[in-house]
Amino acid sequence: MNQSLLDLLKKVDTPTVCNAIEVAQGKRGFNEFTRGTMLCSDPDAGAMVGYARTAKIAAVNPPSEPPEEIRQRRMDYYRHMATGSGPAVTVVEDLDYPDCIGAYWGEINTTVHKGFGINGALTNGVMRDLGDLPDGFPVVAGSVGPSHGFVHVKEIGTPVTVFGLVIKDGDLVHADRHGALVIPPEVVGNLEQAIIRLLETEKLVLNPARAAGFDFDAFEKAWAAFEASRT
Repeated sequence: MNQSLLDLLKKVDTPTVCNAIEVAQGKRGFNEFTRGTMLCSDPDAGAMVGYARTAKIAAVNPPSEPPEEIRQRRMDYYRHMATGSGPAVTVVEDLDYPDCIGAYWGEINTTVHKGFGINGALTNGVMRDLGDLPDGFPVVAGSVGPSHGFVHVKEIGTPVTVFGLVIKDGDLVHADRHGALVIPPEVVGNLEQAIIRLLETEKLVLNPARAAGFDFDAFEKAWAAFEASRT
């Protein structure tokens, strides 16, 4: 992914990327996106974009493994999050879903991950400390709650599932207040042009609709031009 595409992806929302992927693929039916309503710690923060660094956690029940194994896995987790190339997004599946209680994403953990250079976190689990999370590190989560429970890391770098979306370590993720998607590798080369083309095409309807005197006749002409541009 070149810098120009990265900069553009940060400026557009996830629905725009979802539509642009279909433009790049030349067909409708792209379905690598989350289902259901997710919550965003900072809806105005814009999109998080990066290659997934994945993990799984649990928190309802205390861990059954020896404490030293839990500590070692925690350090292995942070090592995984702190290393690797390219822009990154942390993607964590809470295995307690839909009964998650462990707010893994609070002030300390978000600040640590931001310090590692990660662009945000995506999870089906819980976030907290909403007034104290660092700027520039949005969290898109399944819920908000007050406690960390018995939160502990279960797996590192394995495929995870977040709101119906399967994400593998290294997948290119785009997420914002609407949810998240995985960008297919085969469209990365022409995705920038697809986004630009999509935005220009939408103006064929949006500009007339926002102008004074817009009526059905104006709409009919605008929609005809819009449809012609997509064929």
